[in-house]
Amino acid sequence: MHILFITSTRLGDAILSTGLLDTLLRRYPQADFTIACGPVAAGLFAHMPRRVRTIEMVKRPYDRHWVDLWRQCRGTRWDMCVDLRGSVVSFFLRVGRRHVMRGGRREGRRITHIGNLLGLDPAPMPVVWTNAEERARAVSMLPGGPHWVALGPTANWDGKIWPAERFAAVFNALREADPAMRPVILYGPGEGERMRAQRVLAQVPDALDTGGRLSVTQVAALLGRCTLFIGNDSGLMHLAAATGIPTVGLFGRSKASEYAPAGPWARVVMAPGPVGNAPMEGLSVVNVITTARSLLADRDRWKH
Repeated sequence: MHILFITSTRLGDAILSTGLLDTLLRRYPQADFTIACGPVAAGLFAHMPRRVRTIEMVKRPYDRHWVDLWRQCRGTRWDMCVDLRGSVVSFFLRVGRRHVMRGGRREGRRITHIGNLLGLDPAPMPVVWTNAEERARAVSMLPGGPHWVALGPTANWDGKIWPAERFAAVFNALREADPAMRPVILYGPGEGERMRAQRVLAQVPDALDTGGRLSVTQVAALLGRCTLFIGNDSGLMHLAAATGIPTVGLFGRSKASEYAPAGPWARVVMAPGPVGNAPMEGLSVVNVITTARSLLADRDRWKH
């Protein structure tokens, strides 16, 4: 059985789709999978079971990237195509069953829309796939002893970024209650990401700087070693929630009603103001500290 799974260009949306993939993996144990996604998201699927190929879709003028995808897929008889991009490409392929999500933004949580495509209620939670080598490397980078707190101070545009000094203030307040806490700063590749992260690194001098050179799955393995994640609305935030660790997502210029992190221990803190257009500067340190402490307490009670 051959399944073509067309998912997002953006990392965060691709992460939200992994729960649906996990459902298909369990539902069809004899199936193999071809993933079509953007280059940024491609690494997310590196260790996915029964993945035979990832097709990286590089956006081209006049939507020619869809023609490229059709050319790469036309030689296969697909038993199923799941298309989260709302394209027509599957209608020009030999496909048994099609599940095509309607395009455009809609009210409500993105993860719910994804689950609805296969009639799943509740929607399946995202998952991450790492390998033994990545998990061993994570242990060496984040050894036992400290309670590692991951900070995600970057985002895909500056309007979504909480001020650096407030990340430092939150971490320092949390460490007062738990001196074993130590910060680890996570961010993506590129000079822009490094510059944004540096603003927090400069204010938390004992933080571990991961350097922005790790793959998506290497970062996921690191997150699995952490006690807590606090970060802006970003792909990194969704990755943290998918690993199952306590995750606090910070929202102002984006809608938590659509893109809240999805995981067993995920919470959001929203800046006051117009929904989806509230200045991040309005989001208070006290609210983030309170949410983080409450989340950790809930997790501790559940564990015991």
